[in-house]
Amino acid sequence: MNIISGYCGLECSACPAFIAARDDDDGLRTKTAREWSEMFQIEITPESINCSGCLASGVYGPYCGMCEIRSCAMEKDLESCAFCPDYGCAKLQKVHSMDEHCKNRLDEIRSRM
Repeated sequence: MNIISGYCGLECSACPAFIAARDDDDGLRTKTAREWSEMFQIEITPESINCSGCLASGVYGPYCGMCEIRSCAMEKDLESCAFCPDYGCAKLQKVHSMDEHCKNRLDEIRSRM
């Protein structure tokens, strides 16, 4: 399977919300909702664990709808944050400090520009 990345470089295709939707796996939806509810200290329902990836329109995970990086990239009509003139902004640094693979994916895209 191809890697599907979000605007920030996060690997959507490895996300349990994406996998649960792709495989129509209610058990994974329930498990993910429980884990994310505890992790983020908010109520997340299994029904909200349906995602076609950050770049999809209309069907995305419970957090992605609130994601400031996603909103910013959509407002700027970017395919990826790698193409942003403000690449490396504070919003991205926050994500990249938690997952260096995200930064590496975007850096790879930028190296081909």
